[in-house]
Amino acid sequence: MKLTESLLHALKAHGATRIFGIPGDFALPFFRIIEDSNILPLHTLSHEPGVGFAADAAGRINCSLGVAAVTYGAGALNMVNAVASAYAEKSPLVVLSGGPGNGESRSGLLLHHQAKTLDSQSRIFEEITCAQVRLDDAARAPSEIAHVLASCRHNSRPVYIELPRDMVAVDCQSVEALPPEKIDDEALDACVDEILERLARAKAPVLMAGVEVRRFALEKQVAELARRLGLPVVTSFMGRGLLAEADAPLVGTYMGVAGLPEVTQRVESSDGLFLLGVIVCDTNFAVSEKAIDLRKTIQALDGRVTVGYHTYMQIPLAALVARLLERVPTGEHRFAVNRQPFPRGLVADAAAISPNDIAAAVNDLMAAHGRMPMASDVGDCLFTAMDIEHTALVAPGYYATMGFCVPAGLGLQAETGQRPLILVGDGAFQMTGWELGNCHRYGWDPIVLLFNNASWEMLRTFQPESKFNNLDEWGFAQMAAGMGGDGVRVHTRTQLKAALDQAVATRGRFQLIEIMIPRGILSQTLERFVAGVKRLNAKQVVA
Repeated sequence: MKLTESLLHALKAHGATRIFGIPGDFALPFFRIIEDSNILPLHTLSHEPGVGFAADAAGRINCSLGVAAVTYGAGALNMVNAVASAYAEKSPLVVLSGGPGNGESRSGLLLHHQAKTLDSQSRIFEEITCAQVRLDDAARAPSEIAHVLASCRHNSRPVYIELPRDMVAVDCQSVEALPPEKIDDEALDACVDEILERLARAKAPVLMAGVEVRRFALEKQVAELARRLGLPVVTSFMGRGLLAEADAPLVGTYMGVAGLPEVTQRVESSDGLFLLGVIVCDTNFAVSEKAIDLRKTIQALDGRVTVGYHTYMQIPLAALVARLLERVPTGEHRFAVNRQPFPRGLVADAAAISPNDIAAAVNDLMAAHGRMPMASDVGDCLFTAMDIEHTALVAPGYYATMGFCVPAGLGLQAETGQRPLILVGDGAFQMTGWELGNCHRYGWDPIVLLFNNASWEMLRTFQPESKFNNLDEWGFAQMAAGMGGDGVRVHTRTQLKAALDQAVATRGRFQLIEIMIPRGILSQTLERFVAGVKRLNAKQVVA
């Protein structure tokens, strides 16, 4: 077996289902084997950031490994931002980079694509991956591959594998997966005892589900746990879309001052807040109406559990949830669930379109045709997504990079086979929207809702005097035909309704609806968020 084949079989055994990539000369040898072996299907895109975002989304939605393959230097370094996003948001992404061969590395010549030293690239990726390896020895390669891939799954974070181009076809043994790490049962039982005791004492306990619940494929188990414990469930802002297919007592998404007052009050007044897989970051907690004393919460994240003022180490989330289910008997809800209301019933008239109208139109569409998985970029499109019925959602809610959602939407359709809905702003579309040109050859046909206010509108809300927030006229809808899709520009609610009806009825080509929104018109959720941030900033200045 060739080294590359051994690596590909190991990726597949660890859950990878496909590879997204862009070849280059240092990567051509292993790209040939990827294509010829057909161990994993290969999807090539147009720009390395798109490759990283697509692979990230594929891994997120399937609770498995996403794989991004690139060349050395100009390819891998062009993907750094996408990998940093995956690291921040705990997405299990495998970076496969071609590299200089062992012989040419000893030539004494500077090599093209080399930045500073030959290992500069690997040292850069040390900052944004949890494990790294250069496969320069076929005898060691199987154990090194096993270690790196186990780390990716265990930590749910990116890893880096560099494959020298003169090593790709050398003989290599198969990779044997490492056994699961042993868990201290006594520590796990003590942790569960304390959690159950804390929840039993609480008068108003709440379970908040975060991204690790999805990363470790625990949505059904968490829903069952919430039912048995009789706990109302909210998702974090980053965790929006969780539990959409599970029968959980879900009351909404916690967004502090930007969210529904009843959800905010329930979370912030809880004396037993159980944070399950929730990243403690500003996008989840910085706009709290009333500061949450995190020292008095239960936090399960990053393989450890903190209860009050002390921490149980090496307690994986999956083991914790499984042991809790063993200990908690089956029971019925002890409370009535008032689920979050969503806007519906778009008034199809000649009025201008607002983000709230888009949310209502999408909810109407899904009510008629079934829910669709969504990919959203940052900005008001993501805040608008908070007013759309719970459905599977991928978005860079914490790292907040622009340009994520179009390639992420392609990753969703490649991975799930389901037609996705993509929510993107005009600024983000300028970055990676052109990846839609790859839809035709792979049979992808997403529906893209492009929020066009000719502006970086979210930035304008915080610094309205800056003229650089203004964007020019691009005519995105007119470009769709040249990329193999259909495009239409809409100005009114009547036109929006008609365009959505046409889009959902048309299969086989991507559908781009360019929605013209007047500058300064925000979703109600973003308006609350901006007002809350400004109010909190004013308090800090006074203090």
